[in-house]
Amino acid sequence: MAKLIILGAGIAGQTAALHAHRKLGGKHEIVVISPNSKWNWIPSNIWVGIGYMKPEQVTFPLEPVYKKTGIQFHQAKAVSIYPEGDKTISKPFVVIEYTSKEMAGKQEKITYDYLINATGPKLNFEATKGLGPGKNSLSVCTYSHAYETYQVVQEKIERLKKGEKQTFLVGTGHGLCTCQGAAFEYILNLEFILRKHKVRDKARLIWISNEFEVGDFGMGGMFIKRGGYITHTRIFTESLFTERGIEWITKSHIKEVMPGEAVYETLSGEEKSVKFDFAMLLPPFQGVGLKAFNKDGNDITSELFLPNGFMKVDADYSNKPYEEWQPSDWPEYYFNPKYPNIFAVGIAFAPPHAISKPMYSPSGTPIFPTPPRTGMPSGVIARIVTYNIVDMIKGKADRPTRKASLAHMGAACIASSGASFFNGSAASMTIYPIVPDFEKYHDVGRDLNYTVGEIGLAGHWIKHFLHFAFIYKAKANPLWFLVPE
Repeated sequence: MAKLIILGAGIAGQTAALHAHRKLGGKHEIVVISPNSKWNWIPSNIWVGIGYMKPEQVTFPLEPVYKKTGIQFHQAKAVSIYPEGDKTISKPFVVIEYTSKEMAGKQEKITYDYLINATGPKLNFEATKGLGPGKNSLSVCTYSHAYETYQVVQEKIERLKKGEKQTFLVGTGHGLCTCQGAAFEYILNLEFILRKHKVRDKARLIWISNEFEVGDFGMGGMFIKRGGYITHTRIFTESLFTERGIEWITKSHIKEVMPGEAVYETLSGEEKSVKFDFAMLLPPFQGVGLKAFNKDGNDITSELFLPNGFMKVDADYSNKPYEEWQPSDWPEYYFNPKYPNIFAVGIAFAPPHAISKPMYSPSGTPIFPTPPRTGMPSGVIARIVTYNIVDMIKGKADRPTRKASLAHMGAACIASSGASFFNGSAASMTIYPIVPDFEKYHDVGRDLNYTVGEIGLAGHWIKHFLHFAFIYKAKANPLWFLVPE
């Protein structure tokens, strides 16, 4: 009997666990380790942040799902990996520390044959002074953060109704942030509810981002086919912001968030500031801080992880210049080169480089988006990696054979731009490939037959439906596997 350990129970981890159970049944051991007791459909947190949904609508408890499926579950965080075992345990193992109230702080060693790192990111609010909940800005990265943000929004709306003017600042809180899409959705939904409450005329909305231009989204921007025309996402986003009266600041790294004011450095080297009454700023990501040790107890963390804490996989980490980047730099199988029974999926794997062009201010401050690895790509990678592990466990292969490179993978995204079943809207976009290939698709980098976008009420209906579909799937309800990643 083989044992598969999955670290993390987010989109990637839950996808891996359910597919592993479906393919292996009860013949092999599947163990999920997560510090959280609940599963969270993170894409809908932005709706919690404006009051369209409640926290209980975007979460559910994990333990009943695992009891139903026979998957072992430990509410704990992984602390360290011993890929060679140690002097007392010959098999590879993971050290975990329990986070549940009953067992908080207790540590345990759990052996494995295969390991999937699906821990996701640490929200690195500390990277910017004053950034984050409990300090001087808000967030929608977790459902609890989003609910706190909603409560502040309600207070601001009451002020607006009394005739007070308010400035809302939304975007990225550091020069190396990713997930601009979540902030983009949030500012559009915020603008929508301010109109709904008839206070939009008293509110100033400002978008601030590390993007070179709006519509970059960490993918270097893209050309999309829309209404029979080829449009760049910069034009699409600028038009949308202009239509809704949203100002924008780009090429910016926020250095400090003070009460009511954000100080930022521009790509040209200027230091500026913007005042606000409300700030929702996303943090940069880093790895969760897992350590690794060899059988003699020596620290080998650098052999498994990059300095940012994300796990090394089968990618080209040679730090070659931007002009030499190739689609082939990106991983295909997601295993660690030294320990091929260890895999990383979703945000947990280290990308070889950004997708957007790296840019630095005169002082050397990096101001460009890091690559997004959330949502659909996370789920697809998790499924393919799990299928490869299943094949090896069943003896059908002695190495991974199925590929899941972002350079040969498409993605679909529905970005909410106003949550209402009758007059809401969402931008529906598809992109192929995620990592552009300018040799194959000259000038534009992507296949325009599959890189398209539209905005309208139908998009909101689809996003609303998918919210329930993905929660249905994550609960392992009957025929869950028919819901695509």
